Amino acid sequence: MKLGSLKSPQSMDGELCVVSRDLKTAVKATQVAPSLRVALENWKQHEETLQKIYKDLNDGKATGSFAVNQNDFHSALPRTWLFADGSAFIYHIKLVRMARKAALPETLETVPLMYQGECGQFLAPTEDIPQRDFAHGTDFEGEVAVVTDFVPMGTTPDEALKYIRLFVLVNDVSLRGLIPEELAAGFGFFQSKPASALSPFAVTSDELGDALKEGRIHLPLHVKYNGEFFGKANAGAMHFHFGHLISHAAKTRNLAAGSIIGSGTVSNDKHENGSSCLAEKRMIEQIETGAIKTPFMKNGDTVEMEMFNIQGQSIFGRIFQKVKSV
Repeated sequence: MKLGSLKSPQSMDGELCVVSRDLKTAVKATQVAPSLRVALENWKQHEETLQKIYKDLNDGKATGSFAVNQNDFHSALPRTWLFADGSAFIYHIKLVRMARKAALPETLETVPLMYQGECGQFLAPTEDIPQRDFAHGTDFEGEVAVVTDFVPMGTTPDEALKYIRLFVLVNDVSLRGLIPEELAAGFGFFQSKPASALSPFAVTSDELGDALKEGRIHLPLHVKYNGEFFGKANAGAMHFHFGHLISHAAKTRNLAAGSIIGSGTVSNDKHENGSSCLAEKRMIEQIETGAIKTPFMKNGDTVEMEMFNIQGQSIFGRIFQKVKSV
């Protein structure tokens, strides 16, 4: 099943829509729940009805269906209760720590890294990325993420996988120039992590087919920068799977239904696969040529992220954003 949030002047949460498998048609499902956030809070009550609508839509039998224009959709979940972003790709951690001249954590392979990001307002997937000061070092970070049901405190990694309800893509916007100073203060990210964007559509696990195994999506995340190839790193390379990340987030608290748990920047150690963020590419340039060539994002630069199934069909729709000076 594929779900989205149609932009609405009446609600910051948008209007719940069921979207066809090929992303060509959709139908409002506000008679089931007004928004995806509300549907997630009552998932057991609403899932069967939403699946019935999804089947009818794909069979061409849904009443009130309309053609999809992805510009009309907000991030799949425009706002929610928690965005806890992990860093499950070891190679990415090594590169960005090298760039900051920071030591690797002793627990690199045993304890996930995680921070709590902005969740009260996600940018729409085609909304400009606002930038006040380009000395801040604007960067994109392509990620995959899960949306959970209510998760009780102390849930184990294996148990945690059972609470995944939906999958999305994320462009986790980072301001690289602000990160070192914030981390040096010993209190973590805040100003360096502004609002991010989600893919326009969220999908249930069955939409991923055989690509979903061992708590990971084994598909490349395609990234274009200013219209050119930038990366196709495979998301299956996660060191920690999503169960580990959810369990880590729930170690000392319950997680509300609708919580988003991010994978961190999708990264592979095969440089021919490219990268999913500028910080990685810059560090690879430093390693391979002795000099950084690629600047951080400038006014007017664009980034595009999308993931395709083995038939070549877009799974989550497209994130396409432009940086805009404000």
